[in-house]
Amino acid sequence: MTIQIKKKKIVVVGVGSVGSTTAYTLLLRQRMTELVLIDYNKDKAYGDALDMNHGLPFVGQTNVYAGDYSDCVDADIIIIAAGAAQKPGETRIDLLKKNVEIFDGIISSITKYNKTGIILVATNPVDILSYYSWKKSGFPVNRVIGSGTLLDSARLRYLISEKINVDPRSVHAHIVGEHGDSETPIWSLANYAGVTLSLTDEQKEEIVEETRRAAYKIIDAKGATYYAIALALDRIVTAILRNESSILTVSTLVKDYHGISDVYIGVPSIVDASGVREVVQVPMTEQEEELFRSSAYKLQEEIEKAKI
Repeated sequence: MTIQIKKKKIVVVGVGSVGSTTAYTLLLRQRMTELVLIDYNKDKAYGDALDMNHGLPFVGQTNVYAGDYSDCVDADIIIIAAGAAQKPGETRIDLLKKNVEIFDGIISSITKYNKTGIILVATNPVDILSYYSWKKSGFPVNRVIGSGTLLDSARLRYLISEKINVDPRSVHAHIVGEHGDSETPIWSLANYAGVTLSLTDEQKEEIVEETRRAAYKIIDAKGATYYAIALALDRIVTAILRNESSILTVSTLVKDYHGISDVYIGVPSIVDASGVREVVQVPMTEQEEELFRSSAYKLQEEIEKAKI
């Protein structure tokens, strides 16, 4: 009897620090049967694919190769990690103009060959580029997802866990809003085992500041962030491929979410095989709601400026 294995195909567009680390993470965790690497630097994509292939005897059977956009044809998930990198001292919003131009060609090339997959955006500024990708692609909104504040929420959970000496996996806390300087922690819901956190306002401020500055600190120290975002992208991919209905703080289009509409922004969402199945409207205090709206207005202003 022949066992039929359901093929799962993932394409990674852009194999710089984030793209190559994400591809390697997906390979190590055996998330797919076929992995395609696309980059304008074809030698880099070829070298990464060859390097990964040499490790297959240690991890299992996956078809890894450097390809082009025609290889997107039957992909389940297309991860976009291409674009200009954030430089020391540069904000994610500073990257907008450069990366919108790059995305214009990328999205056109993807949709020429693929109309049914899920686009997962990692490039910054991720909320605006996810919104642009949705508009440009013509895909249903559930099938264009940004990594959002999933990594920010993970950083928050880690820093809280350090303060209270609890496994970070047991800490439940969300950051909503922009993946950037205006992100907002929902302290009113943060807990471990249902227990409200007994942190002082000073400790909370310290944790929030460290969460917001995390990427800048890493970029100053080594030039780029890539390990944790690769794990965050792997988490989203897993929720999709396994049809998990997991609640993840991804970037998606909101409609009357605490008074905010028509912007991609990081909010807790149910992620399954369809992409974002549903946005979860979490309760917020008046102050949290005000900060969330302010974050959304900032993104909307940038979208308007960029004429997206």
